[in-house]
Amino acid sequence: MDILSDAVAAMRLGTPHSNRTVRRGHWHTHFPATGNSAGFHVVLQGSCRLLPDDGDPIHLQVGDVAFLPRSRGHAIAEGPGGDHRSGAADSGPETVLLCGAYALDDSRTHPALAELPDVVHLPARVGQHSPLRAAIDLLGHELDTDERSGAIAPLLEVLLLFMVRAWHQAHPADTGWVAALRDPAVHAALQAIHAEPGAPWTVQSLAAHAALSRSVFAQRFTATLGIGPLTYLTWWRMTCAAKLLRETDLLVRVVAERSGYTSEYAFAKAFKREYGVAPGRFRTHRRPAAA
Repeated sequence: MDILSDAVAAMRLGTPHSNRTVRRGHWHTHFPATGNSAGFHVVLQGSCRLLPDDGDPIHLQVGDVAFLPRSRGHAIAEGPGGDHRSGAADSGPETVLLCGAYALDDSRTHPALAELPDVVHLPARVGQHSPLRAAIDLLGHELDTDERSGAIAPLLEVLLLFMVRAWHQAHPADTGWVAALRDPAVHAALQAIHAEPGAPWTVQSLAAHAALSRSVFAQRFTATLGIGPLTYLTWWRMTCAAKLLRETDLLVRVVAERSGYTSEYAFAKAFKREYGVAPGRFRTHRRPAAA
C-alpha cells in the first residue's frame, strides 16, 4: 500500500478542479487566500512569476510546477501592470498555464502535507519527476479535449499525490514523514496501520511488523514522527472515521467497527473528544455539497 497516497486522499474534500489558461503580453492575476484549499500552477508554454503576498517572487519557466499546499494569497504575472485577464485579441508573448485547486480538511492536516513549505517549487529538469510530468501531460490533454471529461478529477488526485511525493523525494530528512517513509521499520508499521486501521493494534503487534523489539520500535517510531505509535493510530482512525461519515451513508455502528471500536458509545466518546461534536452531528454539518 502507498501510505502517502492514503494520507493525501484522507485529507482531500469534494471534487478538485482545474483549467487551462492562455495569457498574452503583460498580465497579472491575483488569487486570494480562500480557506481550506491548496492550489497549483504549471507552465506549459512561456514563463511567468509567482508572487506570494508575503514572500519573494519565484520565476517559473516551461515545465515548472508551483504547488501551494495551504491557503496563501498570491499572484502570477508577466511584466508590469495591474490585474488583467488577457484574451485572444491581446498581443505579445504567449504564456499557457495549467492551474487547479483542491479542497483539503485543514482540521486534520497530515504530516505529509504539514511538512511542506508554503510554496513548493518543482523546476523542470530532464529525467526528474517522470510520473509527475506524465500526469501533467495527461491532464493537459484531457482539458484540451473535453473540460467535462470524467478522467480529469482522478488525474487531479494523482497529480496532487505526485507533487507531494516529488517534494519529499527531493528533501531527505532525519525526522518527520520523509524519514518515516525511508525507515523500513517505521514504514512497515505505518503500512500495517493504514492497511487495517480497525485492527486491534498494540505497540507489541506493530513492533512485530517492524521486526523490532517493543521498546526499540516505540522509541524509533516516536523519535522519527514525534508522536507515539498508538497516538498516531488513534489520530489516523479518527481521520478515516471522519472521511467515512462525510462520504458514505454507513451506520455509525459500522464506522465505529471499521475504526477499531467494538462499542458505538466508546467510539462516539472518542470522536467527540477529537472533533468536538458527536459523529451524527459531524455528518450533518461536514458533508460536502454535491459537485
